[in-house]
Amino acid sequence: MKKLAWLAFATFAVGGLALQVFPAHAGVIIYGTRVIYPAEQQEVVVRLENKGDRPALVQTWLDSGDLRSTPATAQTPFTLTPPIFRIEPNQQQALRLRHLGDPSATDRESLYWLNVLEVPPVSAGPEQNNIELAFRTRLRVFLRPASLPYPVASAPSKLRWELVSHNQGFALQATNPTPYHISLTAVDLLSDGKRFSKAPNVDANDSLMMPAGDVKVFALPTLRDRPNGTAKVEFTAVSDLGARVRHSASLTPSAVR
Repeated sequence: MKKLAWLAFATFAVGGLALQVFPAHAGVIIYGTRVIYPAEQQEVVVRLENKGDRPALVQTWLDSGDLRSTPATAQTPFTLTPPIFRIEPNQQQALRLRHLGDPSATDRESLYWLNVLEVPPVSAGPEQNNIELAFRTRLRVFLRPASLPYPVASAPSKLRWELVSHNQGFALQATNPTPYHISLTAVDLLSDGKRFSKAPNVDANDSLMMPAGDVKVFALPTLRDRPNGTAKVEFTAVSDLGARVRHSASLTPSAVR
């Protein structure tokens, strides 16, 4: 009987929820959870390593946010080399990103995505039906202008928080007045010695990343009554190195509406 090879795809967003889940794992890993590209820098290097026990064919490209992008359709102001390569077990490969200098926003960060598609070789062995999984990993790439007014580490503390009415209950409304993308992983309101957490994400496409100027509303399903006196927001933001850093901000009565 002729051997049949079926190809399935699993797509993952690094630092977020898996978009699809399969009972297998990728052998090629990416060092880091995000790529920071200072606009004045000539190039940035991203390192990959094959932790698996088989060679892998890898294809890479960048896109501007379209999950359905392909190397043929994606358009970004970057070059990425090598675009396709074979990586042996326990070996590393460097990807080199170069910004082409095309017009981009100079007063705020711009977000792009690095795609790494791993295609394992077809297993050799007795004739049988095989399922081969191709894994696509997407990594955020932040293009950061040199002229931004303050360091990125200061951005989370500049978020503005309000307690607002929402669907017959209450919610925290966050406004990002900074030129940076701020990625959150947890949002809680502390009032009268109690903690009220934001509602869970509805699906994998829910995002806690706030671009410059963004406004998000985080429902607080367990908060039934308006807080008396001063309440406090506790939230966790992701740093450039991927670390989760706790922050807090006070809510005054004037910030409750």
